[in-house]
Amino acid sequence: MKNLLIQLASTPIGAFLILTIAAYLEVSGDACFQSGLYHSTGATRWIWFAGGAAVLASYGFFVNIPQWDFGKLLGVYVALFFVLAQVVAKLRFQQSPTPPILVGGALIVAGGLVITLWKPA
Repeated sequence: MKNLLIQLASTPIGAFLILTIAAYLEVSGDACFQSGLYHSTGATRWIWFAGGAAVLASYGFFVNIPQWDFGKLLGVYVALFFVLAQVVAKLRFQQSPTPPILVGGALIVAGGLVITLWKPA
């Protein structure tokens, strides 16, 4: 399976897909910890923590599959992470982005596009 994912990551669309999965896993893992810390007690809290740890471990695997320059990889990844974090915040915690988050997020996404699309001479 690892080789199939590495082959998929060698294409631009495949790399985007894998980084999107990684961002979703990181956001979901963080959401598990948030649920454990602030929205549950007792054994349920520890189930959220264990789930969060497992999901974050999976994230670490997926974010490192594309064999890109590490700085470029994380630059693109941060933009995907931001977008997915806003979606999960809205769907899971009913938190809408404020104007500063939208403006700052637009800058983050613009930076991700520059990193992705700018071909150095």
